[in-house]
Amino acid sequence: MNKEDGQDTANRLCAIVANSLNTQVKTQDLARQAYQSRTQFHRLFRTVVEETPGAMRRRLLLERAAYELAHTGMSVTDVALDANYGSLEAFTRAFRKAFRTSPSLYRRMRDPHFHLPASNKIHFFALGSPIKGGSDMDLFDRFAGNDSWHTRRLLEYAGTLTEDQLDRPLTTVVELLPWRESNKTLRQLLENIVFTKEVWTAALSGADIDRNGPPKSQRSPQAMLERLEKTDAELHRILSDIRNRSAWDDTFVDALCEPAETFTFGGVFAHIMTFNAHRRLMALEALRQLGVQTEGFGDPMEYEESVAPWNQQVPLKTPSENTPTDSKVATACGRQSNGEDDHQRKIGS
Repeated sequence: MNKEDGQDTANRLCAIVANSLNTQVKTQDLARQAYQSRTQFHRLFRTVVEETPGAMRRRLLLERAAYELAHTGMSVTDVALDANYGSLEAFTRAFRKAFRTSPSLYRRMRDPHFHLPASNKIHFFALGSPIKGGSDMDLFDRFAGNDSWHTRRLLEYAGTLTEDQLDRPLTTVVELLPWRESNKTLRQLLENIVFTKEVWTAALSGADIDRNGPPKSQRSPQAMLERLEKTDAELHRILSDIRNRSAWDDTFVDALCEPAETFTFGGVFAHIMTFNAHRRLMALEALRQLGVQTEGFGDPMEYEESVAPWNQQVPLKTPSENTPTDSKVATACGRQSNGEDDHQRKIGS
């Protein structure tokens, strides 16, 4: 089979799978449309498309589900059924495995990147949505994504510790920040990371917030993880809009400061990323001091290797409102088929 014939075959087989997303079919049904036996179809498809037909179909359905969550008003249950999952629980497990977040949080984040890793570069898209937006990430995506991703991992690690370990004074405390904040225990370090985002989210959205932080009951690793997911969704929405408008140099008045101060959106984003990176590294070292077996160093390149959709070395994710009628599949060849000074607390966030 020459290269041109191989590409034509790949396009024909891909079209069979792409056109099956709206129906309940099995691999033998797809093979019948290609006038081949199930074994022949599976072998040929894997050879020319570099993915099994079942795996490709499940991936495209999850990509379509992600698009529907971000761009339609369909309920999560309807999205799950549209993706051929028999229950919301099964869909949530598959979606979380593929996108590293729950369907409900993904919806709140309005993340434009809904393509999963695929070496063949065959993806779902809907007419009117930018294909580029589904696969490319800029510096904002890398920094914001890595900060959220690594913080979630730290909180998950912390969830394996006892209350005594979380509140045990650290053997080493590095005081580098230009304001006072309590960071003598792992719990305090993690709280500062989460509260930083909560404060700035409130400032950017014009909301009010208790400057003394949440009650003690909201400072367990699980509670902090839930707070992180909530504030991440809103902060990501706000900053994504600023990015899309190229408004990083625009200013806003932070009424939470006393007296009120003016900051640029870009300065605030850089501030959050810079000082939270310092806090995250301190928390990582604290976890290791407490005997937790951790992986990595919170490096953005680790984030890329773990979740970035353009990284073809990432193992293919293949977990097992109606679809817009103009849905298509894009292929590589382009065909469609704590009591601190208020001001210090705020800037310290």
